[in-house]
Order: sequence, then C-alpha cells, then structure tokens
Amino acid sequence: MIKNLFIATCLFLSVVSFAQQGTSSPYSFYGIGDVRYKGTAEIRSMAGIAVEQDSIHLNIDNPASYANLKLTTFSLGGSYNTTKLQSSSITEDARRTTLDYLAVGLPLGKLGVGFGLIPYSSVGYQIQSLSSADGGVNRRYDGSGGLNKAFLGAAYKISPKFSLGADVNYNFGTIENSGLVFVNDVPVGTRELNNSKLSGVDFSFGAMYQTKIYKKISLFTSLSYKLESDLTSNNTSSVSIVNYNTDFNFSTVEDGDEVSDTRILTLPSKISAGLGIGEARKWLVGAQAVIGSVGNLVNSYNQSNAVSYEKSMKYSLGGYFVPNYNSFSSYAKRIVYRAGLKYEKTGLIVNSESINDMGFTLGFGLPITGSFSNINFGFEMGKRGTTNAGLIQENYANFSVGLSLNDRWFEKRKFQ
Repeated sequence: MIKNLFIATCLFLSVVSFAQQGTSSPYSFYGIGDVRYKGTAEIRSMAGIAVEQDSIHLNIDNPASYANLKLTTFSLGGSYNTTKLQSSSITEDARRTTLDYLAVGLPLGKLGVGFGLIPYSSVGYQIQSLSSADGGVNRRYDGSGGLNKAFLGAAYKISPKFSLGADVNYNFGTIENSGLVFVNDVPVGTRELNNSKLSGVDFSFGAMYQTKIYKKISLFTSLSYKLESDLTSNNTSSVSIVNYNTDFNFSTVEDGDEVSDTRILTLPSKISAGLGIGEARKWLVGAQAVIGSVGNLVNSYNQSNAVSYEKSMKYSLGGYFVPNYNSFSSYAKRIVYRAGLKYEKTGLIVNSESINDMGFTLGFGLPITGSFSNINFGFEMGKRGTTNAGLIQENYANFSVGLSLNDRWFEKRKFQ
C-alpha cells in the first residue's frame, strides 16, 4: 500500500513538474526548444556513458538494457540548475528546479519491459529591450512549454552476452511564444501570440554486447539508433491591441483574427555507439559518441535568416569506481564514485556561430542498506554558446538526484 501510494504521488508530481519551465536559455526559442534529457542521474554523472549491462539501474538510452534487469526497477530523477547568461555587455542569473524522468523496468525472464515519461525539450525565455528616449520602441519576448516523450519498450536476451531491444515513443506537448511591442508615450501596444500543439510517434532500436577479455576484465559495447520521424505542429497565431504599463502588465483592448496552419516538422535520426572496459561492480572506463542528422525543426514562428542547422554530435568520456561492492564493515567502500567529460555540437547555428556545449561531471551513488536500491547524486559544470557575434554564453552548474528503487515482482510463492 505504501509503495503504491509513493508511486502515485510521484506520478502526480511528474505531471505538475512537466508543465513547468525547464530551461532559461534564450536558444530555446529555436526548433522545439532546449533538449533537457541528458540521461538518468547515474549516467549523467558519467557524461552520458551507458555501456554496461546493469542489473539494478534502468538505462533509458538503450532499450536493449531492459533484458538485463534482475529486479523490478523504479527510476525517478530531478535537478536544480543555475545559469549565468552572459553577453558582451551584461550578465543575468537564472535558476530552475525540474523533474527529469520517471520510468519503470520489469524483468520477465529473458524478456525485459520498460516504460515511462520524459520531458524531452523545454522552451523558457524572457528577453526584453527597453528604450528611455521619447518615441523609443520597447520589446519583450516570452516563451514556455516544450515536448514530452512517453515511451514503451521491450528487450530480449538472446544469450548471456547479447541482448536486443526496441522502443516506441509518443511525443506530445505545447509551445507558446509571445511578443509585446509598444512605443513610449503611446497608451497602447501590440501583442503577438503563437501557440503550437505538437504530436508524433518515433521508434528506436538498441543492442548491447559484453564479453570477458582478460581474467575479470570485460569489454562492454552499446549501440542504439533512433529513426527520423515526423512531428505534427498545429499552429495558431493572433495579434491583439493591448494597454500596458512599465512593468509589462497589460490588458487586451481588441483581439485580432486568429490564423491557423499545420506544419510537419522532422525530428532528426540519432545513432549512439559506446565502448568500455572494466570489472563489473568494481570499475569502468568508457567512451561514447552520439551523432544526429539535421532534421527540420523550423516552425512558422521561429524562422530566421540568421539561423541554420547542422548535424549534432556529442563525445563523452567517463566511468565509475567502487572500492568494495560487497563490504559489510564499511559503508563508504560500497559508494559508487563517478566522473566524466563531454563535448557537444548542439546542431544550432546562430549568426554563423555554432552553439557548442562542453563540461565535466561528478557524482556518487549511495546504496540503501538492506536492499539493492540506491540514491544517486550528480554535479555538472560547463558552458554553452559564445559571446561572439552578439550572442549569449551560458555558464551553468547543475545538481541532479535520482532514485533507483528495486524490488521483486511477479515472484511465485512457494507457500499460500
């Protein structure tokens, strides 16, 4: 009863959290927003390295991993993000607290099943330009919303070393953008409101293989591929005449006609390949590369001659270390220590400048005594963007926490 109540509470909190702004980046204006999901807390702490066939942690990045679970696994994670937005002349601070993922993995013999909900991308910005001159033009732009992903997948362990899996993902969400323009000493201004309702389905496939290469040392490999897919965007746009004050509070004087259109966007395909060596439950060092196609995410409200897109690429190096996984006398020796480095080309080009992201990660996993469950903490620091060409550089520090709760379900009782 307590377990069911806990899960129901988490589901409720997830619905509330997914509706909140998950980013403060001005670059979230473009495409479908800022891609938020970076992996579960334990994978994120290793800069995205997800190559080991883990039996007690759910790997959402590769559906083949579901077949390796030994216990039913409930995963929940969130993060606290601080960002310093810096241009060539001014600096602003922003903070966000978000829920990052909610997922369940079920082991069914050689078959494994996974399902969950992920806030995949977020739009969240507020940009304003004020003029003190008589007749000066003032502008403010706001954006909110994003794309969520509900997934269901299955995997099969073909042999103790090799497993295959696939996911079907339903993408849905709403993005709202508004622009308010008024002139000093003029009592009314104009407000443009754009609303896009997004929906679509995509598929991903994965494979994982591991083998011993020397005594206790194993080789781990991971390969996954997400197919290019359509994303339908039902758009509405309207322009209103509004009263305003200096705090940008306004009331509508006259609504304009609403214009509707439908666009078919293209979510890019993505291939991920990872390789690692290590001793299971002792240490691991791995590298991973993720390459995405260009796709087509330009909508009716965010077209710009100053913006273009390129292939996205992410390169990661990371791993973990456990002093003594089976230690009974020392809790500290059972802690998992993680670290990683990453470099990413996001695929966005603004004013002929590629928007890149680079950083390092640290983390540790705390086992819950008397169970296979654990609590994972992570820290990520880095920078994205540049101050060149009049752009914004984002210096960020992210703190993440994730729960990996394990239990035995569907176990046949010996005694009734």
